[in-house]
Amino acid sequence: MERPPRILSRKAERVDRTLEAYYGAPQRRSARDPISSLIRTILSQNTSDVNSDLAFARLRARFPTWESVRDAPLAKVIAAIKPAGLARQKAPRIQRILRQITEERGALTLDFLRELPVEEARAWLLNLDGVGPKTAAIVLLFSLGKPAFPVDTHVYRVGTRLGLIPQGMRVERAHAWMEALVPPERYGPFHLLLIRHGREICRAQRPRCPICPLRRWCDWYRQGRT
Repeated sequence: MERPPRILSRKAERVDRTLEAYYGAPQRRSARDPISSLIRTILSQNTSDVNSDLAFARLRARFPTWESVRDAPLAKVIAAIKPAGLARQKAPRIQRILRQITEERGALTLDFLRELPVEEARAWLLNLDGVGPKTAAIVLLFSLGKPAFPVDTHVYRVGTRLGLIPQGMRVERAHAWMEALVPPERYGPFHLLLIRHGREICRAQRPRCPICPLRRWCDWYRQGRT
């Protein structure tokens, strides 16, 4: 993949500094075990944090171990995660992933990924049924402490509006682009700051451009697309 130009890296650094000055430094997340992070991310797809958090809490309350989730009747898993929406699609996907990990590793654990280089660990996660670049990057970054930059809906929207992510670049390619654009030590904080900005100001509908601290660097704003 073509590397981002240095001028764009400097722009990303200014955006990062401005967002941290505006919102404050993101609170450091307590690391979840990798399987919990994986399942939680699947539950978060196409729903709100409130709904996915409730679904995850219900799943853990009803099934004390991931083995019990793996082996449970499908209908009971569907019922547990219903608040997350698309439960009939997410429940079988979760069980397939848990079974695949068990079959390939002989136990239900992803801790072995800590010992692998980041690209090997990423490739292993992407081999799981239904796991894409965003989910893999979240597990790598927040559970395994490996350098990865997750690009979710908010990051992609804010990044393309600002011009940090090229127009027309597919979201699947944007993960590697952002990893080349941003220093590894800023992957986590910048990712969280972009998400917060996308939720509070640079919203999909009716973005709050008049109060945005990034207007001076925003391609979308300068083009009068507000």
